[in-house]
Amino acid sequence: MADIALWKTAHIVSAAVLFGTGVGIAFFCWVGCRRSLRSGDLASLRTILRLTVIADACFTAPAVLFQAISGVVLMNRLGWPLISAWSSAVWLLFAFVGACWLPVVAIQIMLRRESESVASIDALSVSFRAKLTWWFALGVPAFGAVLIVFYLMVAKPLSVLGR
Repeated sequence: MADIALWKTAHIVSAAVLFGTGVGIAFFCWVGCRRSLRSGDLASLRTILRLTVIADACFTAPAVLFQAISGVVLMNRLGWPLISAWSSAVWLLFAFVGACWLPVVAIQIMLRRESESVASIDALSVSFRAKLTWWFALGVPAFGAVLIVFYLMVAKPLSVLGR
C-alpha cells in the first residue's frame, strides 16, 4: 500500500508541476511579451522567450512524460481496467492537450529564434504578433481540458471504472 501512496503522491506532484508551469509560462510569456513589444524592449522579449522555451523543456515535458507513466502504473497497481470509458476520456483529453501543446512549443521556438535574429522590435515580422496570439489561443482549450482531466482524476466516477 505504501507503494501506491508513493506513486499517487508523485502523480499529484507531477500534475501540480504540469499545471503550475503551464499557468506560469502562459502568464509570464503572454504578459511579458506584450509589455516588451509595447515598450520596444527587445532584450526583455528575448529573455522571456528563451526562459519560456527552457521552462517547457525542464519542467513541462518531463511532467507530461511522468504523468503518462505514473497513470499507467497506478491503473495497474489499483487493478483498474486500462481500457474503460474513464480511461478513454482521460487519454483522449491528454492527447488533445498534447496536440495543443506541441504547436505551442514550436511557436515558442520560432518566436525566440526570430527575436534573436533582429536588431529591434520594429524589425520583427508582421506575423510575430499573430504567432504570439496563436500561442495563447492554443493554450486556452488545453487549459480547459487539463481542468477536466483534474476533475476526472479526483471524481473517478465509479460507474465508469466498472465498480
